[in-house]
Amino acid sequence: MSGFRIMPLQLEHIDGVLEVDSLSFTIPWSRPSFENETLQNDFARYVVAVDRGKVIGYAGVWIIAGEGQITNIAVHPDFRGKGTACKMLEALIDICVCESVSDMTLEVRKSNLAAINLYKKHGFVQEGIRKQFYADNKEDALIMWKHAIQSRT
Repeated sequence: MSGFRIMPLQLEHIDGVLEVDSLSFTIPWSRPSFENETLQNDFARYVVAVDRGKVIGYAGVWIIAGEGQITNIAVHPDFRGKGTACKMLEALIDICVCESVSDMTLEVRKSNLAAINLYKKHGFVQEGIRKQFYADNKEDALIMWKHAIQSRT
């Protein structure tokens, strides 16, 4: 396992986040989108995984009306399978616990078995489907929820 650290997303991380995003998603977010999330969106909480000064992953959650909506979790392809996504998801859960959020939700591609298994490992369960949710290929999204979250410590 690499010696990465999880920390809050700062503006100086955005170039690295953009790289990870473009390598992870068919429709990546723009620089202004990430800058807005970092500087202006009061609902947004983002973390990055940094290994030797390089951003190797990022994850975000919006906290709205007592619920956490996971926006993205992405890991650079060279660093996948090393626990990075797991640690970032745990950081998002911890953030939600600290902010008195009791329930978290997300959408995930039905074909993304690695992500689905990660979420299941952390107590998320499928509670619905959004038909043709993804714009690039009209793939369905599974709607997953984690209810009554609490601190892992």
